[in-house]
Amino acid sequence: MTPHRLLMIEDDARLAHMVQEYLGQSGFEVTHAPDGEQGLSQLPLVQPDLVILDLMMPGIDGLEVCRRIRALSNEQARVPVLMLTAKGDPMDRIIGLELGADDYLPKPFEPRELLARVRAVLRRRAEGGPAGASRTTPVLRFGSLEIDRDGRTVTVAEQPAELTSYQFDLLVAMAERAGRVLTRDQIMEAVRGRELEAFDRSIDVHIGRIRSAIEVDSKNPKRILTVRGVGYVFAKQQD
Repeated sequence: MTPHRLLMIEDDARLAHMVQEYLGQSGFEVTHAPDGEQGLSQLPLVQPDLVILDLMMPGIDGLEVCRRIRALSNEQARVPVLMLTAKGDPMDRIIGLELGADDYLPKPFEPRELLARVRAVLRRRAEGGPAGASRTTPVLRFGSLEIDRDGRTVTVAEQPAELTSYQFDLLVAMAERAGRVLTRDQIMEAVRGRELEAFDRSIDVHIGRIRSAIEVDSKNPKRILTVRGVGYVFAKQQD
């Protein structure tokens, strides 16, 4: 079995070496790039299954690197990104998620938690959707919105909508439960593979990104509606 290839873009050489050793023992092939420039140049060469990206780096910081990864027009644009943020600053996490990061991990972190996060992101990508999801119909259609669960693509009026792997899974989880009001906890449980702290704003940030991708007017959404004090509901109505 071919090992998963990871690209770690991190200026802390000691931390990168520790991660390389630890994840290497778990069967991962980790390439280290010491800064953003080298990380971007390594991306097409390594063709990683996942990028571990430090936020604070000299020169090009992690936010700009993430922005450039997501702006690419080739297959690398869809590579999952796990962002490392110093001290768990909520604003750093929110900005990172808004730029397209799939997950984040505050420093300092336990190697076991990093391993769990990496495995969770890769598992979601491999499974092609939330664990336990029904596969009776591979394509979900809601008017001009089409969600291809097997192809992991979303189109609106036949135009592609760009979502991260985690955002895709969130959209599928809600679309499969169209018309049902879901709390944030229920949405996360439907997706699985990741636990967030209580009162974390990450789900709200992801929902905002999904709305920007699939709604005609993200400020006046018609598909994903907020139920104040409860959570969200994916509307059943057709376009």
